[in-house]
Amino acid sequence: MVEVKNKKGLGRGLMSLFGDQAEPISIEAKKLKKVDPNSSYLLLSISDLNRSRYQPRTYFNESKIEELAQSIRKNGLIQPIAVRKNKDNKYEIIAGERRWIAAQKAGLHEVPVVVLNLNDTQSLEVAIIENIQREDLNSIEEAKGYSKLMQEFNYDHEKLSEFMGKSRSHISNTLRLLSLPKEILEMVEKGELTAGQVRPLIGRFNALEIAKSIIKDKLNARSIENLVKNAKEREEVKLKPHKRTDPNILLAQRKIQEHLGLDVKVVTKKNNSGKLIIEYSNSDQFEMLSKLLREK
Repeated sequence: MVEVKNKKGLGRGLMSLFGDQAEPISIEAKKLKKVDPNSSYLLLSISDLNRSRYQPRTYFNESKIEELAQSIRKNGLIQPIAVRKNKDNKYEIIAGERRWIAAQKAGLHEVPVVVLNLNDTQSLEVAIIENIQREDLNSIEEAKGYSKLMQEFNYDHEKLSEFMGKSRSHISNTLRLLSLPKEILEMVEKGELTAGQVRPLIGRFNALEIAKSIIKDKLNARSIENLVKNAKEREEVKLKPHKRTDPNILLAQRKIQEHLGLDVKVVTKKNNSGKLIIEYSNSDQFEMLSKLLREK
């Protein structure tokens, strides 16, 4: 059985894990399982593999799965599926679920695998890294993967940034997408909308309505930003039509809103005093905001 001795190697990619192992199959494994005659990987029955509970992907494009299945029928499954043994004496897929689904469609009964000895944290890390490096994950799936690392394995933005090789602003902006309504998240996962299109909708009370308009009218990112900007300005005028507000204050307010993705109000008083009001609509937004305020 392949053994991963430390976590640092994970950042170099899944294939480097395979390459680091001098003997991918132990003597004991060779006695129990078939070995692919064209490689040093094990051959396991497709029915012995189960989907990982840590798989960050939730949506698979059927047409692309069929394309992959056709390729497998013609050329076979060239790249092995990474698995780990579970308590039921079967194998949980760490990376390669799309290949596993396509192999079933292609009519394969056995698939080549490499067995890795990973704990729960490492299993999720490898699954996320493998998908991100292949650019297979959409932004919502990426955000859910980061969220799971934070909730279940005590990652913070700094640790995620270091481990994934992404900037902290990328991590934060990606996680903020999860504050959008569930219906909008599903639109992104299905490829109906992009992260760039829905990001301006964060914190908007009519986000779903705007999202539907984006699809219907095929709006681009600039048109969406203008739409949201005009809506904010109309709301500001409606809230305080009788009082002129310093344009510099309004500009600062708008920039803070865009940065946080939340509704923000700046209330000015005499002697340059005042208060900054940040509104949130759910616990996820509150958690995101509190973490941002605690960060150095």
